[in-house]
Amino acid sequence: MDGKQIGVIVILLLILAVIVILFYVFIRIRRKVRYYSRMLFGTESLVDGVKSMEREEELTPKSVSSATGLYLPSILQDFPGFHYEEMKSRAENVLLSYLRSIDAMNEGLLTEGTSQFRENLRLRIGALQKAGLREHFEEMQLHRMEIYQYRRQRERCSIVFQAAIGYIHYVEKDGSITEGQRDRLKQSRYNIEMIYIQDRSVIDDLGGDGIGLNCPNCGSPISGVGAKRCAYCDSLIVEFNIKTWNFSSVKEV
Repeated sequence: MDGKQIGVIVILLLILAVIVILFYVFIRIRRKVRYYSRMLFGTESLVDGVKSMEREEELTPKSVSSATGLYLPSILQDFPGFHYEEMKSRAENVLLSYLRSIDAMNEGLLTEGTSQFRENLRLRIGALQKAGLREHFEEMQLHRMEIYQYRRQRERCSIVFQAAIGYIHYVEKDGSITEGQRDRLKQSRYNIEMIYIQDRSVIDDLGGDGIGLNCPNCGSPISGVGAKRCAYCDSLIVEFNIKTWNFSSVKEV
């Protein structure tokens, strides 16, 4: 056996040694991965474990900050005629109609709200239209809603409901999805604020935007608190009672 053959054998042995070492390292890493995967996810497959965790996150509703028990007695003391279940139902309808309005690009689907709230919704839809985007909220499921905050001031009071909701959310442009996923649920949380105006000067200072003034016939905004007829369809308007609850905002938190 000459030196050349010995050199070839040595190289082959080195290659074999490297393969054995790499195989040993691979086995060790795989065992470690399986060990930690079992500890973290209860499965030997890390990929299956991550998918399981993502699926659990997809199906688990967000928690809400419930202060209903804390604030409701004070609200009932200040407003004996306040009906909690009715107001909660109204807040649910406002949240769902708000998201449907964005999905349909139609602010008229919002069930109720102040003029400023409706204007903010109109601006959001307008910004989407200008950018050539469509934002979708599908298969909405409201999980829980509670009172989150109550603030009482001389001129106005506000109650904030907090809701946990799940939906399919994605944004499209020219038929392509730019954000979110069409086949995945998203869990989210929203604050829905309702206000009670006690001082008419607040309305005057805000130019009529403190409360929602809309024509009952065509839905167009009314020019002012004292307006008697709609400027768009000439329908008769009953003067709005400022001392009532109305919704002022919906915000994802």
